[in-house]
Amino acid sequence: MSSIHVKWGKSLVKLNWVESELLPDLKLITSAHGFCFLERNLMLVDIEHRGWDFPGGHVEADETPQETIMREALEEGCVEGITELLGYVIVDHTDNPCWEEAGKYPKIGYQAFYRMDIEQIHLFEKKHESAGRVFIAPSDIDKYYPNWNSIYGEILHTASSKL
Repeated sequence: MSSIHVKWGKSLVKLNWVESELLPDLKLITSAHGFCFLERNLMLVDIEHRGWDFPGGHVEADETPQETIMREALEEGCVEGITELLGYVIVDHTDNPCWEEAGKYPKIGYQAFYRMDIEQIHLFEKKHESAGRVFIAPSDIDKYYPNWNSIYGEILHTASSKL
């Protein structure tokens, strides 16, 4: 399990990557994200206010994390495919002086991460929060994603090893 501290806005958050076939308590999973592949190329989406990123978002009350990434991949990247759970990131706000007890995130929460093998590519439409979609070699990630970190690198390595 790897661990790093990152700045999210004004917040200092500790992230731990756990490769796993099982998810922790579903009530504490705040979001689901995916590394979506078309053959050996990784899909990135240009998200308003974030720039190039991998698809993902908050888990809605009526869906599972797997349903979340499938919805987000369709909304943000206009793709559909088969998903496989890679594991999860523990998001620990223990060292975060900005964390609020009554806030929307638990002190220790989770982000589920999936790999998607794209089976259907739909015409890209600029809707929801997406302005673009690209398919890149995973080795070119640093040319698109300025906030890339070692945890994401480990997850991408896990996802790529299944190609």
